[in-house]
Amino acid sequence: MTTERDPVLARTVKEAAVHLGFLGCGITDTGPTPHGKALDTWLAQGYAGTMRYLHRQATKRKEPARIVPEARTVVVVLDNYFRPDPVPPADAPRVAKYARGRDYHLATAERLRALADVLRSHGATVARSYVDAGPVPERELGQRAGLGWIGKNTMLIRPGVGAFFVIGAVFTDLALELDQPFATDHCGTCTRCLDACPTTAIVAPRVLDATRCISYLTIEYRGVVPEDLADRFEGWAFGCDICNDVCPWNERFAESTPHPEFAPRPVWEELGADAFDRMDPEEFENRFGDTPLERPGLEGMRRNWRLARESLSD
Repeated sequence: MTTERDPVLARTVKEAAVHLGFLGCGITDTGPTPHGKALDTWLAQGYAGTMRYLHRQATKRKEPARIVPEARTVVVVLDNYFRPDPVPPADAPRVAKYARGRDYHLATAERLRALADVLRSHGATVARSYVDAGPVPERELGQRAGLGWIGKNTMLIRPGVGAFFVIGAVFTDLALELDQPFATDHCGTCTRCLDACPTTAIVAPRVLDATRCISYLTIEYRGVVPEDLADRFEGWAFGCDICNDVCPWNERFAESTPHPEFAPRPVWEELGADAFDRMDPEEFENRFGDTPLERPGLEGMRRNWRLARESLSD
């Protein structure tokens, strides 16, 4: 296999990504990320909360070459999940946009595996794909692959697109031509995301205290949510879109996904105040087993649904 990086094959891979429905594709190497010290500081400050796996993964997140040692290149893609919000009843709990349809771990993974097959068809012996799983620093790789900048809300933001997308990556042993890192910051003086966060989880530009984040508290955290934070949920029962919704780049550029699997399911219109309390594990699995709600599970959603309704009644 040649040691030179192939520009023609890189274009072919990007064309395949577009054909598969990805809204962006860039290519980078497996070198160390530029934010290693920031990750160490973030973890030391306790901002990861109970997500201890982030401590265990820290070395690989800082040095992506350790994730797949045989890999020379990382193909990074963006998968649009955006759908405009319907106008909900005033007392209806809310679920983040990405979680209203099929789980992106399943939907995006299928397209990413197809892209990995393209790499193999062009001689790759290694083409390992990741979608928000494992020790992959997706946003850092996306920035380095030229796909956007990391905004003050810690999201990767792409010019002309916004940030309502899932980031996927394929580590491969093909020597593809690399893209130039995205070098400019287009947030400017805007602080809408910091100002809008009801729990003040964005403690500084690009610094998120996950222990205060509604997404963390409704998805990852299994304990009793502190009352002073639960009171500020503003109706969110799973995840939160606030810091993305207020971003001018999303307000101006976000467009509906072409992928039907991300469309909200009619089930959301059927859920009443005690929906999860009345639901048994079998019904929950039938309705939500292939959605992101499976992560907190039925007991977690019972807690979240109650807290969301209580935060709306305050």
